[in-house]
Amino acid sequence: MTEAVSHIEPARSRAPADRGNLAGLLLVALPVLLVFALIVYPILSAIVTTLVVRQPEGGLAVSFASYAFFFSDAYSLANLGLTLWTTLICAALLVAVGLPIALYLRFSSGRFAAYVQALAIFPMFVPSIILAYALIRTIGPNGAVDLLLNAVGLPKLPSPYLTPWGPVIGLVWDNLPLTVLMLTAGLGAISDSSVEAARDVGAGPFRIFLSIILPRMTNALLVTAAFAVLGIFSAFTLPYMLGRASPEMMGPFMQRTFGDNNDPQNAMTQAVVTFAICLVFGVFYVRSIARNRKAKG
Repeated sequence: MTEAVSHIEPARSRAPADRGNLAGLLLVALPVLLVFALIVYPILSAIVTTLVVRQPEGGLAVSFASYAFFFSDAYSLANLGLTLWTTLICAALLVAVGLPIALYLRFSSGRFAAYVQALAIFPMFVPSIILAYALIRTIGPNGAVDLLLNAVGLPKLPSPYLTPWGPVIGLVWDNLPLTVLMLTAGLGAISDSSVEAARDVGAGPFRIFLSIILPRMTNALLVTAAFAVLGIFSAFTLPYMLGRASPEMMGPFMQRTFGDNNDPQNAMTQAVVTFAICLVFGVFYVRSIARNRKAKG
């Protein structure tokens, strides 16, 4: 009798667990389906469309002609090179500007720190189109900077508007809030006791940063850089409004190829190439998250 009861009890205990697993699967089913319908399926469809072409006799064949054209076309490569250059410069500037702000917010308190945090996060609530027009009216030809310099009798400065540095300024400003928030969250994992212990043994701020802070926020830096690269590489509004027309970043390039040139085949090829490059940084992000969870486990 005791053995029969012992066999029944595990079955009863497994029933609520099975229902909980089923409820969890149902909760994530809709987001997973949306991701597949809105992201995975369009990507697979674009890859197939760019690789499979219809033959004159009516059959289908695999062809890399569109990719061969992209990687042999000087203008396409110039646009890709400009996009890579802009992305790397913006990512480096975001870390260089955002990290000191995040360090200050992590180890400071008071009203002034709250003001700094509010100013750092403020661009998150400004639409990109408004930001673009504001930068044009500020640093563009005959903008506010030119008017101020003229008022005090100084010569005009070369405007970054419609140059490669125009999108850099706009993208750094637009992505700075997320960078600061992510770096601040990464710094939250560093305990005050470890910093105080280093100060007690005579370590200076630079030594504390190199020996204690930087090794513990490597994962946060990788995640922040991955998010910055993914957002900047696929940007459209700010490069379109602030950058020059030739060469241009991949976002405006794809739009012009699809809309102005009525060439969806090459536009999808450009999109697949862009996705392949972003996928590399996406893999770094996923691996960083997995490594972080494994370390916590």
